[in-house]
Amino acid sequence: MMYLYVYLSNVLRDLKEEAGQGMAEYALILALVAVLLILALGSLQGGIEGAFQDVTDALNGTTGEGG
Repeated sequence: MMYLYVYLSNVLRDLKEEAGQGMAEYALILALVAVLLILALGSLQGGIEGAFQDVTDALNGTTGEGG
């Protein structure tokens, strides 16, 4: 009976440790994705800004060339 108790307590302990480890891994992946997204948007800022300016100019009936 004691063997069964020790075995079950070890299994439950291992499950708790793995669940905590899984959450930490998900948090690290989420942080990595957030950093990569921030870097990507920062590097694309000029292109995105230019595209929105082109759309704004087209809606206003103006062009970006010479006024």
